Amino acid sequence: MSDPARVLKDLQPHMRFFIGIDSDGCAFDTMEIKQKECFCPCFIKHFGLQAASKYARETWEFVNLYSKDRGCNRFIAVVKALDLLRERPEVKARGVKVPTVNTLRSWLERETKLGNPALKAECERTTDPELHMIYAWSLEVNETIERVVKGVPPFPLVRESLELMRASADVMVVSQTPGEALEREWKEHGIDGYPRVIAGQEMGTKTQHITFAAFGKYPAARILMIGDAPGDYQAAMANDACFFPIVPGREELSWKKFHDESLDRFLEERYQGSYQEDLLRAFDASLPAKPPWEATA
Repeated sequence: MSDPARVLKDLQPHMRFFIGIDSDGCAFDTMEIKQKECFCPCFIKHFGLQAASKYARETWEFVNLYSKDRGCNRFIAVVKALDLLRERPEVKARGVKVPTVNTLRSWLERETKLGNPALKAECERTTDPELHMIYAWSLEVNETIERVVKGVPPFPLVRESLELMRASADVMVVSQTPGEALEREWKEHGIDGYPRVIAGQEMGTKTQHITFAAFGKYPAARILMIGDAPGDYQAAMANDACFFPIVPGREELSWKKFHDESLDRFLEERYQGSYQEDLLRAFDASLPAKPPWEATA
């Protein structure tokens, strides 16, 4: 069986620095449209949540957009959203049966490449109806994204930043979006030539992407991850790398700071320490851990 991550493991440094960039919500302003218009309607439909659609939508959006789980893998998001939804008094009062997805939980515990190919293979090994339903949901999400998400450009100064980056760094897309969608979106806007590799969910987790492509090949202080979600930060920290946050809701200001100031600091190896710590504090404060409906409970 071929290894989808082999291209990352075989990647050799061409430059002194390495920069990984997340795509949705970081390079592109696509998080809101994808989650609200594609993921969530399919979530309500396939998981039988029509009778609690208001609360299902609020819960899905909290997990995927407005919490410290923002940007997590779609299958992990399903578990988190269903668990939160199941405990909501409004949902219990309506007698809505929220799926437990225990087969999905078991699969998540043993699988690292959390994409449709791996889930399809698991479905072929089992007749579990819930797992097949989740696979159908994921396929419809991808089809809806391809149909709905068009013409959404990169954030201002992303293209200019990529131009500056590639003069000194090996650039790679580090994402949990399916590879096909990444390739399509980066090509649509003519920026697919900047990264050496566009890595999606099929090649492993974000932590694995950085480990395979950069860890041990560059000094840790010369590895940078740019992201808009705590999972991006965790992937960087797991590899002893630097992290630059694109703060949700302040994306344009974040990219301006990176373009005008932070990239130079990183390339001059003056980024770590108090400068990075100040950025991380602001980033951490931007996303809550507790949902608003529990905040006063």
